[in-house]
Amino acid sequence: MSERHTRYPAWHLKQHGVPEDLCPVATELTPMLPGDWRSFRPVVDRDKCVKCAVCWLYCPVQCVEEHAAWFDFNLKTCKGCGICAHECPQRAIIMVPEAQ
Repeated sequence: MSERHTRYPAWHLKQHGVPEDLCPVATELTPMLPGDWRSFRPVVDRDKCVKCAVCWLYCPVQCVEEHAAWFDFNLKTCKGCGICAHECPQRAIIMVPEAQ
């Protein structure tokens, strides 16, 4: 190992003089959800949706909810990334701008 770099075992940080507040960012939970900051939201055209579940498979946050005849989205956790709309083979999902 080079002399410029020192390894610190994760279980002996205090022993090696590593400060406890080394990374204060993200140490407190925030009540903010993705739905609080997204720019676009998905809207399902229920006439086009054949319930193939491709949107459910590709959603990175699993916000897709199953209903009797179509899929919909939990807008509290949806990030608005648009992957569902891009992957939908029926083009049943469009991304619309959030109201200001």
